[in-house]
Amino acid sequence: MSLLAYVPSNRSESNDPSDTEPDALVDFTAMLRQRNERQRECGGFSWLNCDNKMKTEHSDQGYYLEQYVLGVLDFSSQYGIDYSISYTAANVIGRPTKYPAYGDYPETFTMRTYGDWWQKAPSATHEIQAQNLPKLATHDYIVVFFEEFVVPSEVAIFETFNPGAVIRIWAYGMTKHWTCLWEASDSDLAQPPSDARRFAPTLKKTTMITKTLRIEFNHSQLNYYAEIDAIMLCGRTVSGMQNLLDKEQRMHHNQPTQRLEVTPSTPPPPPVHAPMAETSGGPISCKLRTLKFQPNCGEDGATKLHEFINNDLGQFLLENRLEDGGNSSARLLLTDLPFEILLRILSYLDLKSLFRVGQVSRIFYDISTHPLLYGELSLKPYWHLASSELLCTLARRATMLRKLDLSWCGGLGNVSPTEFKKFLTQRGDNLTHLRLNSCKFLNASCIETVGIVCDNLNELSLRNCPTDPPLLNFSCLANLKNLERLDLFQTLFETELLLSMLESNRKLKHLNLAFCGVSVNMDMVAAHLATYNTQLISLDLWKAHFLTARGLQSLARLHQLEELDLGWCLREASLGDGLFQLLSNCPKLRKLFLSAVRGTTERDLTHIAALGKNLEQLDLMGILNITHERVYDILMNCPKLEMLDLSFCDNIMDRDFDVLTDWSRQFNVDIKSSRNWRTHTQ
Repeated sequence: MSLLAYVPSNRSESNDPSDTEPDALVDFTAMLRQRNERQRECGGFSWLNCDNKMKTEHSDQGYYLEQYVLGVLDFSSQYGIDYSISYTAANVIGRPTKYPAYGDYPETFTMRTYGDWWQKAPSATHEIQAQNLPKLATHDYIVVFFEEFVVPSEVAIFETFNPGAVIRIWAYGMTKHWTCLWEASDSDLAQPPSDARRFAPTLKKTTMITKTLRIEFNHSQLNYYAEIDAIMLCGRTVSGMQNLLDKEQRMHHNQPTQRLEVTPSTPPPPPVHAPMAETSGGPISCKLRTLKFQPNCGEDGATKLHEFINNDLGQFLLENRLEDGGNSSARLLLTDLPFEILLRILSYLDLKSLFRVGQVSRIFYDISTHPLLYGELSLKPYWHLASSELLCTLARRATMLRKLDLSWCGGLGNVSPTEFKKFLTQRGDNLTHLRLNSCKFLNASCIETVGIVCDNLNELSLRNCPTDPPLLNFSCLANLKNLERLDLFQTLFETELLLSMLESNRKLKHLNLAFCGVSVNMDMVAAHLATYNTQLISLDLWKAHFLTARGLQSLARLHQLEELDLGWCLREASLGDGLFQLLSNCPKLRKLFLSAVRGTTERDLTHIAALGKNLEQLDLMGILNITHERVYDILMNCPKLEMLDLSFCDNIMDRDFDVLTDWSRQFNVDIKSSRNWRTHTQ
C-alpha cells in the first residue's frame, strides 16, 4: 500500500490538531516506488539493500535448511481453549504428527468458523470502510516463528482436514517490514481439495532474510473446519549474520525513507472547507449554477447524486459545451466539477487510493483530506502498515470520526499504547463503533482511556485481547451506557465486572462471551441477562463453561433471541425442561448451536422439531442420542432450515449416510456428517 501522510512536525507540543500547524510529510508512495526500484535492481522482492544481497561465495550462502515452527506469536481464533491441547494454535509447533492421514484430529490447529454460515447469522457484522478490503478477504491468521533466519525458498503447510483455506503467506524481514510471498487467486479457492496435502505454493523470488511467517485463511469455500498439522520453512541460512545486521542498520540510517519515518517537508496547503464561491470555478461549475443545479449530498440525496454521476454526467458535458471567445471549445477538467460531487466521488475510494489522490494537486489534496471522508476508518486490511505515525496523521484528518477498526494492528510494536491513547483523546468522543480485535498493543491504560473518552459507543469489540498479564479492568468501562454490541470472544474478564456492564447497558442486542474462561459463573450471567438485557438478539456462549439447566431456564426469558450458541458449555446429564422453555419462549430463534451438549435427549429433539419453525442453522454435532428418525422429523417440521450439523453423532450409523444424502437433496439442506472424512481414514 502507498499512503501520503501529514503528521505534526513537533510531537512534543500540544495535542491540538489545528490544520494551521506545520506538518511533516510521510511519503508512502515514494517509499513504495523506491523499494520496488531497489527490488528490481536486486532481482527480487528484497528487504535488504542491494549491497546486502546474497552473494554467490560459499561464505555468504550458508546451507539449505528445513525447519518447523518453534513457537506461535499470534493468532486470530482457535477452536480449542488455551489450557487444553485440543485444536489449539500451539499444535502447529514441531513436526507433523498426523500427515499424511486425513481426518479430524484434536492434535491439529483448528479455527473457529467455516463456510459463510457465520455471515448469514443474526450476529453478523458489516466491515467498516469495506472498500479497503482486498478481493480475497482474510478471515483468520496465525503468526509463527522458527529457530534460524533463512532466505525463504519454500513454505510448506500440512493440511489434514478440509484443506484449501490458505490465501496468503507473509514474511517479516530484518528491516521490520512485512512482505507477501504468495497470494491466492479466485481459482485457487474454487475447488478445495478433498485429501490431506502438503501445500507449498511457488513463492515470489526474494533475497530477504526471515524467520517469522504469517499465514492467512479464507474459509468461505470450506464445507467444514480446516485443520493444520504443521508449517515448514525452507531456505538457505546466511553466514555472517551480524555483519548483515550492521549493514542493514547503516543502510536505514543513511536512507530513512525506507521506513515509516517522519521527514521534514513544507507545510501542506490550507484545507478547503467549503465549495468555491459563486464567482469562481470552471465552465462546468458555471453552467451548473446557470441551470441552478444544486446537488444534495445528504443521506436522502446520495443515491440520486450517484445516479447522476454514473448515468447523466457524460451526456451533460456533451449537451452543455461552452465556447471560449466564440471560436474554440472550453477545456473541461475533472476539477471543474463542484466540490460536493468530487467529494462524493472520492468517498468510494479505499484509504490507499485516497492518500494517493491527495498528491495529484492542491485541489485534490483539499478534497482528499476533508473530514467527511474519514467518518469511518479501518486499518485492519493495512495491519502491516499501521503505525503510530499513521495514527497521528489520521487524527488530523478524522475530526468527524464515528467508526474505527484497528483490529490486527500493532502486533510487533509498530503502534504504541501512548499514540493510541492520544488518538482516542483527540478523536474518540464521537465514536459509536470501536473494534480492537487481537490488538497486542492494548494495556490497562488503553482500556481505561476507552472507558473515559468513548462514552458514546454502541459497539465495542475486544476479541482475543492480551491476557498475560490480564489487562481488562472492566470497572473503567462503567461509563459506557449505550452499548448494543459487546464482543469479548477469547478475552478473560471477571464475573462481577461483567455483570456491572450488563446492568448499565440495557439496550444490548449482541453479546459474545465465547471462551470467557473458567472463572465466570455463567448462571449468574444468564440471570442478569434475563433481568436487564431483555432486548438481546444474539448470544454466543461457546465453551463458556459452567452453564447449567438453571441458567438455560434464565435464557428462556430472552424472548427476542434469534441466535444462541451453547456449544460445549452445557455439561449436565439432563437439560430438564430448559430447552423446551427456550424454544417455547423464543419463537424467533434462527440459529441454535448445541455442539457436544451431551444432555440432549430424544425428547429435546422432538421439541426442536415441533417448535423450531424459524430455525435456519442447527448444530447437533456430537449429540449421542440422535437417530435418523428424529433427523427426519426436524427436516420435515423446520421448513426454513438451511444447515444441519450431524458430525460425530454416534447413533448415525454408516447405513444412514446414504439416506442423509437423499434428504439433503430433498429438503435442500446442507447436512454435515462424518462420513466424508471417515471414508479417507478407513
